[in-house]
Amino acid sequence: MTTSEIIQFLLYPNFTGWFLSIKIVFLVFGTFFLGLIIFILIKSEWLKRLFLQDLKEFMTYRPYGMKKFVKEWEKIEKRLDTGLEAEAKLALIEADSLLNGVLKRMGYEGKSLGENLEKMTADTLSNLEEIRKVHKIRNNIIHDPTYRLNLEEAKRALTIYERALIDLEAL
Repeated sequence: MTTSEIIQFLLYPNFTGWFLSIKIVFLVFGTFFLGLIIFILIKSEWLKRLFLQDLKEFMTYRPYGMKKFVKEWEKIEKRLDTGLEAEAKLALIEADSLLNGVLKRMGYEGKSLGENLEKMTADTLSNLEEIRKVHKIRNNIIHDPTYRLNLEEAKRALTIYERALIDLEAL
């Protein structure tokens, strides 16, 4: 067989008889499995995570999943609007937890926000010292049930947390 005959056979094979039957069976199975793969990719979350999340990050210039932090922050602000001391304390605790969640998502692996703050520098957060002070207020709320928190102090603390979350591009 010459080279041109081999190329001719590979490019234009002459399938007849039982060879044609095998070709048809393989085409049917191939088409079925290709359709099955496409169906599974559409129904699974894998394709969404792989493609759609990247597309959303690219289009919005924000990391995927930051929208949930915005919703949580709005819930925290609504707690403060009630004017109750207990709700203000809870808002401060939730804001602290939200900041810790954002830091964990960024790769800080401390057990608590206090440990994460120790690892950080002022280059990461412009108001790092203020956050440490507000975190101490949060610790006082947690460890001392008689701790009194007025609304002005709570609003100031939430403003500090908000500025930190904005610096981290979570809000």
